[in-house]
Amino acid sequence: MTAPDTMNTTHPVRTRFAPSPTGFPHIGNYRTALYAWLLARHHGGQFILRIEDTDQARYVPGSLESIMEGLRWLGLTWDEGPDVGGAYGPYTQSERLDIYRERAEWLVEHGHAYRCYCTEERLERLRAEQIARKEPTGYDRHCRYLTPGERVAREAEGLRTVVRFAAPLEGETVWRDALRGEIVVQNRTLDDMVLLKSDSYPTYNFANIVDDHLMAISHVIRGEEYIPSAPRYAQVYRAFGWEEPEFVHVGLILSPDRQKLSKRHGALPLLEYREEGYLPEAVVNFLALLGWGYDGQTDIFTLDEAVRAFTLERIGVSPSIFDRSRLDWMNGVYIRALAPEELVERALPFLLAGLPEDAREIDRAYAAQVIALDQERLKTLADVPRLTSFFFVEQPEYDPALLLTKGLDAEHASVALEILIDRFEAVEVWMPEALLATLDGVVTELGFIRTKGDGTQVPDRTPIFMLVRVAISGRKETPGLPETLAVLGKARALKRLKTARVRLQPAAV
Repeated sequence: MTAPDTMNTTHPVRTRFAPSPTGFPHIGNYRTALYAWLLARHHGGQFILRIEDTDQARYVPGSLESIMEGLRWLGLTWDEGPDVGGAYGPYTQSERLDIYRERAEWLVEHGHAYRCYCTEERLERLRAEQIARKEPTGYDRHCRYLTPGERVAREAEGLRTVVRFAAPLEGETVWRDALRGEIVVQNRTLDDMVLLKSDSYPTYNFANIVDDHLMAISHVIRGEEYIPSAPRYAQVYRAFGWEEPEFVHVGLILSPDRQKLSKRHGALPLLEYREEGYLPEAVVNFLALLGWGYDGQTDIFTLDEAVRAFTLERIGVSPSIFDRSRLDWMNGVYIRALAPEELVERALPFLLAGLPEDAREIDRAYAAQVIALDQERLKTLADVPRLTSFFFVEQPEYDPALLLTKGLDAEHASVALEILIDRFEAVEVWMPEALLATLDGVVTELGFIRTKGDGTQVPDRTPIFMLVRVAISGRKETPGLPETLAVLGKARALKRLKTARVRLQPAAV
């Protein structure tokens, strides 16, 4: 068998995202994909999607589709992958098993790897003995030193085998991280890792090495938790005589209490953020700043702007803090920047899901006016039904007691509503300015006054405004009352005011 081809030292920037379909990656996993995508796009290179599905026992149905949908939602399109093909395929590891076996056999034939016949029982005993002696756990290289005759005997027994890498026993391995510089590891601290498992499937580490080389990956971007495996990678690359890619180990993402990021801190599967009403451009912006700086000052930028600015030098190695409140703020910024027509299109699925079935026939122009009233208050699109649903139902439900405020018992509230209905029916131009003037006129007519701190007296809008607000919305908080009345429309507003008066009559008797 001949040695695998070595890679040309002059090659374009090629990065990859290589998820495993063993679950639904949380938002932090996509930061790695984003950095790899940005680096490739910045240099005019290629971004590859590779599916690492060799752990068949942990395969989760639907996870592969979810992974790909998440990338598409963020706008991270790939140049090569299982669905689009490419010159370096297949891009799914379970379709590349012969490649890994061939490469492992080459290492065995050239003395860089060996077959290990140790049973699980022996390995468990070894581990227990090492723990009892308070020694570092790891394989003791028992099968590395078997004689040819002993190997023949083991083979005759039909024992299941794994292939282990014959790691250097002395000296040190020096490798370079793009962010941290040279890192030196003493070879005596490393054991002989498994390359092929007993089912002939490759281990994660071995398949990664083979695929990154054969797919001409120039930069491997991953989390710093993988640093301990990097010297093993370097040793295997060198055993093959392959050029090593540039390793970029980015800093951890921690929770606000500086503990490991977990679901309760916001480490949700990516598409759950879509379901919660976050915009993909806000999520991308937020992820980019978890360890990378645009220019040290700018917080809000587009994906195209990030591509132009992205360099490895701006990635830090210190842990980043996942602050959900910052994501909420950023999402709000992006929502406020949307044109009303675009906002209503994005918000409509959330609005429809939050309305009763008989209220889901919605006029988009009306919905755009409604949602625009609350645009400044929205943090996510999921806020839309909560804030605006009263505009779309026939009649909001509420406790009539909410109509009563300080200075307004049931009898006086009923009288005030009668006057309000009369004055609003006379309004010819149903616009905020005329409606505010009408409201203020009723406040003055009914004599609502408050005394300021300096002793001067001014009209007190609160009782009348709250009465109208609850009557038309069933809530104590709405956008500006004149604007809300204007969008709701004269007919709807008058009908709700009349309904409120009817609801108060039993209490007023």
